[in-house]
Amino acid sequence: MIELDSVTKIYRMGKVDVPALRGVTLKIDNGEMLSIVGASGSGKSTLMHIIGCLDKPTTGKYMFDGKDVSRFGDNQLAEMRNKKLGFVFQEYNLLTRVSAVANVELPLIYSGFRQKRKQALEALERVGLGGRAGHKPTELSGGEQQRVAIARALVNSPDIILADEPTGNLDSAVTAEIISIFRELNRDGITVVIVTHEADVAQQTKRIIRLFDGKVASDEKVSKTTGLKTGGGKKTAKKAGGGKAGSDKADCDEVDNEVY
Repeated sequence: MIELDSVTKIYRMGKVDVPALRGVTLKIDNGEMLSIVGASGSGKSTLMHIIGCLDKPTTGKYMFDGKDVSRFGDNQLAEMRNKKLGFVFQEYNLLTRVSAVANVELPLIYSGFRQKRKQALEALERVGLGGRAGHKPTELSGGEQQRVAIARALVNSPDIILADEPTGNLDSAVTAEIISIFRELNRDGITVVIVTHEADVAQQTKRIIRLFDGKVASDEKVSKTTGLKTGGGKKTAKKAGGGKAGSDKADCDEVDNEVY
């Protein structure tokens, strides 16, 4: 499905070039569930943005289903995001003034889908929120808001879901629930890529790609997943990539509405 060959990404900061990715080569097959981990500045979120067609490589090649995405224009990238990809973010990125079902409908509006309400309600049912469709985000818990975000990512039936720190704002019990949803979606055939700094979350996936200084430091299969520890309180998980938890230059860039 996805192949990156010697991908680099360099950001221009005034007169200084800041390399975020330094020759990343990797392959992601259909139906995989994997995590991308690393310390702050390792390039993990930049890599997710490139995989998600939110940004372009500076050099190198990115192939998606046999197409050279690195050569796509903005309109082609927007179409890829809308039809092939679903996104989940740490901050949920929900519209607070409208209902859960209206938030889930957003990608369908951009794609011109006619039966928006029916499709959105089905997506909410799939994440266990059918009974909360009429509630606004401010009336939902953090875990419920993230479920709405997952439903929004699902509503266009994407081939791949990209989740950037999806459990970063959640306690351990709710984290376990969200990871369980991702694992169920993966069992249904959806490719799931999770960017995380939490070691226990990474261990719930089937493959862990570790980045260090913009390069792939290791790429390993997870031999046996372990259950997440839940205590109902605030998480104090170890960092999966070492160093201070956070993200690289791309984390500072806001995602515009074209993501949908």
